[in-house]
Amino acid sequence: MIIGVPKEIKDQEYRVSLTPDGVRTLTAAGHTVWVQSTAGDGSGFSDEEYRRAGANIAGSNEQVFKESELIVKVKEPLPPEYKLFRSGQTLFTFLHLAASAELTRFLVDAGVTAIAYETTEAEDHSFPMLRPMSEIAGRMAVQIGAHYLERSQGGRGVLLSGVPGVPPARVVVLGAGVVGSAATRIAVGMGAQVTVFNLDLQRLRDLDDLYQGRIVTRAPNQAWIDREVAHADLVVGAVMVPGARAPRIVSRDVVSRMRPGSVIVDVSVDQGGCIETTRPTSHSHPVYTVDGVLHYCVPNMPGIVPRTSTWALTNATLPFIVHLASAGIQQAIRSHRGLAQGVNVIDGTVACRGVAEAHGFRFQPLP
Repeated sequence: MIIGVPKEIKDQEYRVSLTPDGVRTLTAAGHTVWVQSTAGDGSGFSDEEYRRAGANIAGSNEQVFKESELIVKVKEPLPPEYKLFRSGQTLFTFLHLAASAELTRFLVDAGVTAIAYETTEAEDHSFPMLRPMSEIAGRMAVQIGAHYLERSQGGRGVLLSGVPGVPPARVVVLGAGVVGSAATRIAVGMGAQVTVFNLDLQRLRDLDDLYQGRIVTRAPNQAWIDREVAHADLVVGAVMVPGARAPRIVSRDVVSRMRPGSVIVDVSVDQGGCIETTRPTSHSHPVYTVDGVLHYCVPNMPGIVPRTSTWALTNATLPFIVHLASAGIQQAIRSHRGLAQGVNVIDGTVACRGVAEAHGFRFQPLP
């Protein structure tokens, strides 16, 4: 199969979808790989490294798309890339279609088979490609939140850990999945006072056992959420529903009751955000203020730690890419239940229920 690796064009997205070692695995198996020139520069991989791994170096993204049957990306296509696709091509990337009716419509109309990293499953029903990026984003969320709490950044001027005689900052984590658990780990490590909400009580028991009373765990009673968020210094939004739009569990009214200079980092912005005041930002313009509260809502947070992120992502995606290339797209989907779960759009139809419901498309499950 001919596989294409274009350069990412999202703002300050420095990841690349395959490392040179990943390319070497594919070329050794007899596949052809086209890598756009400088695609790996942001992650520290040169064109020469890709050449030595057996890749063909393309001078433009147009050439990558023209030559390739399977396009492997990191982030969802942006409008300037739409014209590059052709009917019958397969796209394998993070899609987050529940947050974009426009991209969903394009993929349906273009006749592209779109397989999403975030809904592709392993045999144990986990999400192997979502997990490493979620771990990175969760860890970054607290680090970034601590930065924006600094007065020079517009924050309250609160040190997350406090000091002897001065209490630590109050951090509220909404969700205890991969993102929330990673955020909790860093917040506890930095000495904050941490409250975690989650629907799954067993997950809360596990966290309580792990941290031995160093965190407060709460079931998601709306009155409790409202009260804790209103008094928080930092709120981390980590509510994820794979393939579907994130539920909004914090209203504008509650945000307005937070203290000026408090910070919200909504990691679930990829899926539309779990806070009413959330809207996507970029690394170039990462924050905005609503009712005196700073909002950091960058959808591609791991893109600014690309060396770590690219290695972690390739580790997770490569077995699936090998299977797609070796078995062929249709047979790979038929023979691998997890890949079938990853199919969001195929043959001009939406095959992911969450995406269809988010935008009013007709849901057509795979046979």
